[in-house]
Amino acid sequence: MKFAFAGIDFLGGVFEALVGAGWTPIKLFTRPCDGIYDHNEAVVASARRHRVPMQISRMKPEDLAALAEAHGRDWALVVAGYPWLVRGWRNASAYGLNFHPSPLPMGRGPYPLFKAISDGQPEWGVTAHVLAEDGFDTGDILAQERFPLSERESHESLLAKCQMAARRIAAGPIARDLPALWRTPVPQGAGSYWPRVTDADRTLDFRAEVEAILRRVRAFGTIETLARVGETRVYVADAEGWRESHRHTPGSVVHRYRRHIVVAARDGYIQLNRWSPIPATEAGHLGR
Repeated sequence: MKFAFAGIDFLGGVFEALVGAGWTPIKLFTRPCDGIYDHNEAVVASARRHRVPMQISRMKPEDLAALAEAHGRDWALVVAGYPWLVRGWRNASAYGLNFHPSPLPMGRGPYPLFKAISDGQPEWGVTAHVLAEDGFDTGDILAQERFPLSERESHESLLAKCQMAARRIAAGPIARDLPALWRTPVPQGAGSYWPRVTDADRTLDFRAEVEAILRRVRAFGTIETLARVGETRVYVADAEGWRESHRHTPGSVVHRYRRHIVVAARDGYIQLNRWSPIPATEAGHLGR
């Protein structure tokens, strides 16, 4: 089957999985990336390798109409990690589907991985669903894979699990059985929408218990949490901690050694191992 792909490297493995299953790419829709948190080098390289056209500007109905004029309607629009609502595909292609990194209908929204870990979800999943034109992540379910989360789950490990599951779904049920799945999709019903995280969601509260603080650190990983150390706001990429009775005020710095800082929490201590007074988004652009 022919397909156009809309997305970035976040779930770009779907592109390669479909190609590996015998599908033929006809166009890549992507978007500008910062090269730190968001990347599209891999999908761009794949598009170039397969000699398909690329578009970085937002997809419009006329772009899809042009594909229909060139290829007919027997192709699929596959979306995975694309931030804009897509409209007009039903008049241009036979199929439109989205890969979302949550066990829908739970966790609709732009990037639910952070909250999945912060909330201590016992399991998670990836869903392929019909691409809705009136809202994000609400279309009928075509295929879904669920997997358990560990008590020490991190953003990076969960991201890897979602990427691997998305590839399996793409190469398996979607590549093999899309027409049959399309005839019998499963409505989602009521669900939950998780909005984009804020700085407040990323901020460490040292008045909390050690485990809750470390879970938040793991939830964001290299995306970084925020913390107040003395009078300075710092960006934390890695920390560890332990429970221990003490009389220190939560949030007070009780020990320093080289770049390591130990801060008192409600029921123990948090050691900041990897941190910076500037965020990675700015550090990555220094000297340019």
